Amino acid sequence: METYQTEVLPEPAPPATNRKAILGILIDIVETLMLALVLFLGINALTARVRVENISMKPTLEPGQFVLVNRLAYKFGQAHRGDIIIFHNPANPDKEDYIKRVIGLPGDVVTVQNGTVQINGVIVKEDYIAAAPAYNGTWTVPPESFFVLGDNRNSSSDSHQWGMVSFNHVVGQAIFAYWPLDRFASLMIPDLVDQAKGSSQ
Repeated sequence: METYQTEVLPEPAPPATNRKAILGILIDIVETLMLALVLFLGINALTARVRVENISMKPTLEPGQFVLVNRLAYKFGQAHRGDIIIFHNPANPDKEDYIKRVIGLPGDVVTVQNGTVQINGVIVKEDYIAAAPAYNGTWTVPPESFFVLGDNRNSSSDSHQWGMVSFNHVVGQAIFAYWPLDRFASLMIPDLVDQAKGSSQ
């Protein structure tokens, strides 16, 4: 007697199961997009990416370079002489932002004379500038303000021309240049006065 086996085919999945699978995928996609949005907003709240537009910070920063800015640097920490900061144009805060180096802190007396910068009588060493300043002057930094200069001293619109930068106008501290990659560099240095005192001992 011959025996025959019949193949049992699986029953097709009910349409409801297919709809459930599609709905699960859509929920995963929405959750991923929401997480990416939260991360993007969080990173933007803490940092900024800024493109250098002019020559006032040469040779440290060239036009076209991008820098990463810590927006919270001075909300939870103190400024140091030598920090590079981004701030709103004091004369027109809504129009443009500037990038300069902090030279004087509140209460400091900054003197530029004979091509050198003195802070409270201490001559600071500035290997980063394009050339020695060709101007002279003395400025006392008021409370809640910075005295700032560009590293390209003789081609920079800065505090030696228009005065101090209010804390309220500061966007944050530039911490490193990240683009182009061949000019990747940290922008953080020791306090200028502390460094000068240390090297003289």
